[in-house]
Amino acid sequence: MNQQAWVSLFSGGKDSSWALYQALEEGLNVERLLTVHPAGDSYMYHVPATTLTTLVSESIGIPLVNVEGEFDAESAEDAGEQGDKETETLETALRDLDLDLAGVTAGAVESEFQTSRIQALCDRLDINLFAPLWQEDPRELGRAMIDAGFEIKIIQVAAYGLDETWLGRTLDEKALDELEALNEEYGVHVLGEGGEFETFVTDAPHMERPIELEYDTEWDGNRGRLRISDAYLG
Repeated sequence: MNQQAWVSLFSGGKDSSWALYQALEEGLNVERLLTVHPAGDSYMYHVPATTLTTLVSESIGIPLVNVEGEFDAESAEDAGEQGDKETETLETALRDLDLDLAGVTAGAVESEFQTSRIQALCDRLDINLFAPLWQEDPRELGRAMIDAGFEIKIIQVAAYGLDETWLGRTLDEKALDELEALNEEYGVHVLGEGGEFETFVTDAPHMERPIELEYDTEWDGNRGRLRISDAYLG
């Protein structure tokens, strides 16, 4: 009897990467990575550097499904309606897969906005949701990722207290300590789930080869990002 397939909702960032890693550790049959590429800002999906998931797919050895999202949250009048529209894009993509679906993995930690919509999607498709980060302690999650051997690069920042020096920085124990202090002082989420910062995982135990990045930094005085000029498997 064939084992049902799991799909990893995957951005290349640390949270979705951790959810995928935990699914593989649990022995779930993950047959696809699925990346939604928003046209602009998004309420539901990680935005920066999503094209790099092609390299991650190659490194892990799991095929990737790319989904173009024709939406931009910046022009949305109602966040709830926009979130629903963004979820419809994902639901259509999952329905179109030629797989006997068991469920999807997701990397949400505290966002009811995201998780409630993904859970409702799973209910409609009669599949399961594997969300191993959900309502776990952010500091403990960050430490677990580092201890497991995740190499996490900060590729975008947009919060008071996070300056240009954070761009390109590796998320390590020292960075976690500083983020915890910024959480106490300014309310910065330790894992950046409120959009304070975005990450990309360049290496992890489930990846056969690391991803090397070449980039410049862009900083406008309040926020910034890496402008990646090249990326390749090491």
